[in-house]
Amino acid sequence: MNKFPMGHVVATPGALEALEEAGQTPDFFLDRHVRGDWGEVCSEDKQLNDQALVDGSRLLSAYRALRGTRIWVITEAADDDGKRAATTILLPSEY
Repeated sequence: MNKFPMGHVVATPGALEALEEAGQTPDFFLDRHVRGDWGEVCSEDKQLNDQALVDGSRLLSAYRALRGTRIWVITEAADDDGKRAATTILLPSEY
């Protein structure tokens, strides 16, 4: 069950290349993210994400592709109407 709307989904070239090298698709990580499986984030970030589900602030998930590359999925904060405009898949170095 999805916990929030992701808005427009985009990915950086570096993240797409890392996923292709690992033989994985963005959908695998997006599905985890939207279900509230935040991956390899610290307990403080997990709490911030859980709070963001209530207050509309930014959501951050961190995962590892099969070849060990770290992948981040970030959903931007909600606008004044409570809508989230975009979710980005990227490498931490691209942030």
